[in-house]
Amino acid sequence: MVEEGENGTGGGPVVEVRDLRVEIEGRAIVDGVSFRVLPGRVTALVGASGSGKTTTGLALLGEYPYGARVGGRVRVTTGGPVGYVPQHPAGVLAPARRIDALLTDVARPKVRHLPRGKRRAAARALVVRALEDARLEGAEGLLRRYPHQLSGGQQQRVVLAQALLLGSRVVVADEPTTGQDGLTKRRVVEQFAALTARGIAVVLLSHDLDVVRELADEVVVMRAGRVVESGPVERLWAAPSHPWTRELLGSERKVVPFDDVARSRRPVVRVRDLVARHGAGSRSEAVVLRVPALDLRAGECLAVVGRSGSGKTTLARCLAGLHRDHDGEVRLDDTVLPRSVRRRTRAQLASVQYVFQDAHPAFDAHRQVVEQVARTAVRLRGIDAEAARREALSVLARLGLPEDLVRGRPGELSGGELQRAALARALLARPRVLLCDEITSGLDTVTRGDILGTLTQLVREQGDLALVLITHDLATAGLAHRIAVLDGGEVVEEGPAPAVLDSPRHPFTRALVGTAEPAART
Repeated sequence: MVEEGENGTGGGPVVEVRDLRVEIEGRAIVDGVSFRVLPGRVTALVGASGSGKTTTGLALLGEYPYGARVGGRVRVTTGGPVGYVPQHPAGVLAPARRIDALLTDVARPKVRHLPRGKRRAAARALVVRALEDARLEGAEGLLRRYPHQLSGGQQQRVVLAQALLLGSRVVVADEPTTGQDGLTKRRVVEQFAALTARGIAVVLLSHDLDVVRELADEVVVMRAGRVVESGPVERLWAAPSHPWTRELLGSERKVVPFDDVARSRRPVVRVRDLVARHGAGSRSEAVVLRVPALDLRAGECLAVVGRSGSGKTTLARCLAGLHRDHDGEVRLDDTVLPRSVRRRTRAQLASVQYVFQDAHPAFDAHRQVVEQVARTAVRLRGIDAEAARREALSVLARLGLPEDLVRGRPGELSGGELQRAALARALLARPRVLLCDEITSGLDTVTRGDILGTLTQLVREQGDLALVLITHDLATAGLAHRIAVLDGGEVVEEGPAPAVLDSPRHPFTRALVGTAEPAART
């Protein structure tokens, strides 16, 4: 239970957590957690997926899992709301309302003191200012869109704008740089630094150790629901005392790049003259992607990189039949794939599988995870339920998800764990094309290395699988055979991964890899 204290702490803690314990069906998912948050400071909670970071962060808002038994104390002394920026923002943005309506609802109470005739313009100005403060480029043009027409990174910054409009003195940011390219990530870091300069306290839940090291003042290291170590960021990085902290903060596990052994020159998928739109037929119709030609070859990994909103996810959704507002064609071998997933055959559905950045909406909240994973093999490959269940448990275990965990419902898994379950479900279809949308962005360094190692081994063993990695992480992109760089909905550069990263030709690519300043945008 959250206790509210008196407003105005005079430099004392604005949040105090003591011996917090959250228990579900006899299992403690947070156990004895204690820390303090000071105004104008960043306190980072770090740890592996499933360590209890998000549960602890939500406790500051008084939010707990359904049926949880809660002990300990959470005290907030700001006298105002705690802002929250979730890892998967789509879940908190009403899908049927445009962005301007969502934000205007938050801004409207702040302009009630003005004459009625001036309120609309004043609220609009507050909304635009909040979006600009959240580093959302082209804010005016995005206000007419619906949440699903924004990229994951854009959605995240809209939610951050909501928190800014609320005037919160404490902001809980759950993986705010997930799915962000290096340029955008830098702006997000600058934004949170600006918040702390205004005296706002930030509780940062993150796997991104570069961001933690740059932004945090205090670090709380969690594992299996407990705090194993805490202290100033400089001390923890210089001399971590706990073995898990040393492993977590150590150099990333070596991952073998995708090799050329099983590669084939035969294209599995051909994209020709693709032009995708948002809001087709409406006043807000906009072209968001143009791809004249792109081939996906058997046994090859293609990494797609670019800023948030550059068209990476739209490209993958067109390939998967999830974005039908496009011209041009997508061919699987010699067959033109229907634009809508609803018109594709069972074999075509199995052949092209998509693993989403946010796995939660793709799972039924009321059924066991293992049942939902196994169902893919039953539905798309026609095998019996028991054989599918055995295969599902085997693949899930390979991805680090034990049987006792996947017998639970999706809500009992962390975001990273559910993302791995989504990958297992896609693999049970035995696809020929696997589209992975930022599937390692919300994972700690240890788990990220394990997942990438599994994917490289999968491509090596299967031989005819075409893998598309949508990623903001250039280290991950560097493992691929080829890289396609998107900016403003256009493929501005494409080629072998070493050539693109070591000798980029386009100004935007040079900016992305840090060898030049960002090119001017029109």
